[in-house]
Amino acid sequence: MTQDISTKSIELNSFIKIKGLAATGGQAKLIIRAGSVTVNGEIETRNKKKLLAGDVIECLGKKFTVEEGLLR
Repeated sequence: MTQDISTKSIELNSFIKIKGLAATGGQAKLIIRAGSVTVNGEIETRNKKKLLAGDVIECLGKKFTVEEGLLR
């Protein structure tokens, strides 16, 4: 049996929708593009930014840590 060595990740826009900070992908994109999101303390404007377990996201005054269970 071989082991899957690919890195699991989730896109920033999907993460924002899952956490209920945006109702649609379009809303998530607008929030990200406005510079209202930080990833590990850095402003992130790419909506398809790949997040990994342990990344810290701050958006609309709320702080989240990406957990393994959300990754694909």
